Order: sequence, then structure tokens, then C-alpha cells
Amino acid sequence: MALTGLEIYKLLPKTNCKECGFPTCLAFAMKLAQKGAELEKCPYVSDEAKAALDAASAPPIRLIAVGSGERTFAVGNEVALFRHEKTFYHQPGLMLRVKSDDAQLAEVVSRAADYQVERVGMTLRLDGVAVEDAGGGPAAYAAAVAAARAAAPGLPLVLMSGDPAALDAALAAGAAAERPLLHAATAANWQAMAELAKKHGCPLVLQAEDGDLSALAELSAQVRGAGLEDLVLDPGTDSLGADLGAFTQLRRLALKKGARALGYPIFARASAPTWQAELVRAAQAVCKYAGVIVIDHFERAAVYALLTLRQNIYTDPQKPIQVEPRLYEIGSPGPDSPILITTNFSLTYFSVSGEVEGAGMPAWLLVADSDGQSVLTGWAAGKFDAEKIAKTVKGTGVADHVNHRKLVIPGHVAGLSGEVEEELPGWQIMVGPREAVDIPSYLKTIWSA
Repeated sequence: MALTGLEIYKLLPKTNCKECGFPTCLAFAMKLAQKGAELEKCPYVSDEAKAALDAASAPPIRLIAVGSGERTFAVGNEVALFRHEKTFYHQPGLMLRVKSDDAQLAEVVSRAADYQVERVGMTLRLDGVAVEDAGGGPAAYAAAVAAARAAAPGLPLVLMSGDPAALDAALAAGAAAERPLLHAATAANWQAMAELAKKHGCPLVLQAEDGDLSALAELSAQVRGAGLEDLVLDPGTDSLGADLGAFTQLRRLALKKGARALGYPIFARASAPTWQAELVRAAQAVCKYAGVIVIDHFERAAVYALLTLRQNIYTDPQKPIQVEPRLYEIGSPGPDSPILITTNFSLTYFSVSGEVEGAGMPAWLLVADSDGQSVLTGWAAGKFDAEKIAKTVKGTGVADHVNHRKLVIPGHVAGLSGEVEEELPGWQIMVGPREAVDIPSYLKTIWSA
């Protein structure tokens, strides 16, 4: 049972030394109760208190790392059921499944490892591959895993086999150095799987059947009793509705009921006959509440959609993605080049800059500090008004770079044109298009006229 802040406070040294980063021991205790701090931050807590505070200081969902190189990712440590309550911290790992007997295994793994797209200044890509044992014995599986590792060195792996001997062969052949996620321990083989995971220092997936969470909790207790804590839970569901029910119950039990046996990230296998159906199932898993998601189809459109959705869901809603507010040069602008202004919301900036660049006309792009809000939101919040626009123009010194005094403001704030002219005497304020996609035609017709 989780302790309250006051109960935790009674176990602390009460020195108010501030070495933990909090002004008082009471403040630190309250943060511990909210899972917002780590007990190790207190240098004077006694061993007896540590033992009593383990449950209170531990995160409700354990943080699990997969991989060992630069592309290592971590899942878990979530503290909210809904993104707007706080935020979601560790985005799920998206893994592409390949079968060990696939003749094109190395090529598929290489393409998956190399795939990446850029969106709002961030590089989006798959997190790894899952190599599933298609039979043939331990040696054949070890060879397939070795081929996957050679095709994409350092790429995180999920090793999927119900045969401990096959997994052991792959790990002993060098895969253990990659710290792969092992899938999966069941009620029938958990002892061997637990020993294997401990031997090689790898996290382990526990798999139930047909969404049986009671059996999953029992299996978790058995494996934890054997000394293994780096676990991931697979409820064994095989449909959209069953996924949603099991994943939501697991999250609620971990966060609201303090069920330590179920306080681990969730493994989702989003298999479906078509890539469209798989996309729906995987998208639901991104939102509710998977930690590792394995897909079977490497359809670029679907992968891009999933990566974009994941980026949106795991962006802190209280901290919009922003770019630095300043003067940007698009192309190689000169003294006759147009000047446009927008806000520093990343999606707005990259949409506008991309369209300006696509127009083939070098331009000066002013980016105003709107606290990361879009044009309309910034205008409504008073973060992108005539005063802010004028301040940005003057503060960046853009007038020193051009021989004209014409400024293009977004069409969504056309009503500000008069106020901006008052703030910037001698400037001609031009109203640009409402949508970024119309910028190229605007520059070629209105500006150039």
C-alpha cells in the first residue's frame, strides 16, 4: 500500500538540509508520495527507513531499458492515466517483426534501421526489430539474430521464441551485448526464461493467455520471487477490443491500486491481416498504453502515421515544441527579398519555412516569441499582437538587411495590420495567406506584382 506524504515524512531525518533539492523534508516527502522524486536524493535516510519507503519511492510503472548503444530506448515510469493530467514521459518503442526463416531478413532489417523522417525539426524513426523464431533449432535462430545484428549494428532487438535454448544460443553468440528484450516467459517455461534473463542481464516479457490478468499477476510474482525485476507484460490479447480492455486495466491497477506485480510496461503485438488493420491496432496501442509495440508490415505510410501520432501523444501538452525566436534566412535572401513573420510554434515554423523554400524565392523569415503557440492561439492569448510583431521587427534588425519596408503578416491576423502600421511607422504591412500552403503562389503573384 502506498504511503501518504505525512507517513513518509515521519520516516525522514527531518533535518531540512535542502541537499535533496527541496526546501524542507516535508516538501520532499510530498514529492515522494506523488512519485515525483527519488529516495536516493536524501543523503541521510536510514536503512530502516529505506526499507519502509521502498513502495512509496518506487515509480508505479518500472522503467525498463531496451538496447545498449546509442539507440537504446526506455519505457515505463508513467504516472498518469490521461495525458492532460500531467504528461506521458517515455514513448513506446516501435519495432518491426521479422521471422528467422525470412530469406530477405538482412535487407528488411537494414531498411527498417535506415528509415527516418523529419517532422517539426525532430527525427522520427523505428526503434528496433523483433526477430521471431520460425523453427529450425537453436543454431538456425542464433544465425538469424546474428544476421539481423550485422545488418543494423546497435539496433535494439526483441528476441521472440518460446524455446529457452534458442534464445540462449542467440545470446551466447553475442546478442547479449545488445541487451535485447526477451519474449516470452509463460506459466510453462518461466523458470528457464527467468534464469536465462538473469544470466545474460536482459529484460523479460511475461505472457499470459487471452488477457488473463490474474494469471499475469501470478506469473509476475513468481518471476519477481526468482530475483528478476526488469519485466514487461504481454496480456496475450489478439483483438482491438481485448487490447483496449487489458491495457487500460493494467494501467489503472498499477497507478490507482498500487498493484506492484503489474507495475511494468506493456508489450503489444499489433498483428493484423492487412497493414491498414494493423495501423489501427498499433495506433490504439500508442494511445492506450503500450510500452513496446511490434508491427508486422513495413508500409511506409503506416509507419509515418504511427511515428507522427507517437510524437503528438508524447509531447508535453504544457510545453509546446518551439524553435528559437529570431531572424531566419530562407535560401540566400538579399536586400530586395520579402520579409514574412510568424510564431515560434515548431509546426507553424516548419510549415511556413518549408513552403517559402519550396517557392524558390529567397526570403527573410521573422519568428516571434509566442511561447510556442500557433498564430491564432498566440493572437488569442495576447502572445502574438501588434506590439510583439513590432518588437520582433526592431529587435532582430531586419531593416538593416533590406532596402524596403514591407512586412507580410499571416492572413489569420489580418485585423492587426492597422495596429502594426501604427507600431511601425513607415512600414507597409501586407496581409499574407491564411494557410502556409498558399505562400508560394502569394510570393509569385502578390509580392512580385
